[in-house]
Amino acid sequence: MRRLLVLVAMLVSSGASAADKLTLQLKWVPQAQFAGYYVAKEKGFYKEAGLDVTIRPGGPDISPEQVLAGGGADVIVDWMPAALAAREKGVKLVNIAQIFARSGMMLTCRKDAGVTTPQDLKGKTLGVWFSGNEFPFLAWMQRLGYKVSGSDADVKVLKQGFNVDPLLQKQAACISTMTYNEYWQVIDGGLKPDQLAVFGYEDQGVAMLEDGLYTLEAKVADAASRDRLARFVKATLQGWSYAFAHQDEAVKIVLDNDASGAQTEPHQKRMLAEVAKLAAAPKEGFGFLREDDANRTVDILLSGKSDPVITKKPEGAWTHDVWKAATAK
Repeated sequence: MRRLLVLVAMLVSSGASAADKLTLQLKWVPQAQFAGYYVAKEKGFYKEAGLDVTIRPGGPDISPEQVLAGGGADVIVDWMPAALAAREKGVKLVNIAQIFARSGMMLTCRKDAGVTTPQDLKGKTLGVWFSGNEFPFLAWMQRLGYKVSGSDADVKVLKQGFNVDPLLQKQAACISTMTYNEYWQVIDGGLKPDQLAVFGYEDQGVAMLEDGLYTLEAKVADAASRDRLARFVKATLQGWSYAFAHQDEAVKIVLDNDASGAQTEPHQKRMLAEVAKLAAAPKEGFGFLREDDANRTVDILLSGKSDPVITKKPEGAWTHDVWKAATAK
């Protein structure tokens, strides 16, 4: 009997340690923008895929590309402009799945600041996020023919923090916002939709791909690692599908992972509803990176004069192999 119990214990221990470890680095703090990953972990989808996944939150002082390059993560959530810029600098990032099919980035302006059309931006102070998030804005300004630096600049660029105070306090005529986050902070701050002029980068033709899943080329090249990544993508897509179908439950899971307690349930519910619109699946299937969308991002970056910027079309910056393995019947 004792030998039987020891054997059972050994089998249980072996099964428990069989799960492959994988670390995911998020681009920002825990919020509904990342609901699918938290849901996949909470509902056991990663465990069912034979994975022991650690989800690391991001923040203003965390660069996902640097974390990945330093070995602190196996996969990161990143925006393609930042990923391509890092790749050109030597960090061989590769996109293995694309969660957001559309951009949620936009410029939100006060009408009482005299802004109702893009032509009204000239001479105004505009809040802009940097650290790789400025590329769509710079590309748009170039299309409008507006200079953003120098003594003869057409607009004054305010390096925006991660809040909406510059707009609420009239320090800027416009600020950067996301459809699922800061725009609603502006509304909660007291401004009404009809008091605002909103310019989505999708509508302006300068939208670039946002939340995608990236790893290193070496991890995709290794067969065992590629299998682990495919299982991760499969479970992640399952987590997102569940989150969109059970949004109230998904929001509660996100809030349970918010150690700061700063997030609120109403805001996170709105966020997840908006994120669902951005993650609408292309005809190929949810999570598939369309070549046209990737090439559009590349073309916009190549046409700009921002710093840092890519100087040539990247080769091997994305692969469909992992997604195809993840979604194979």
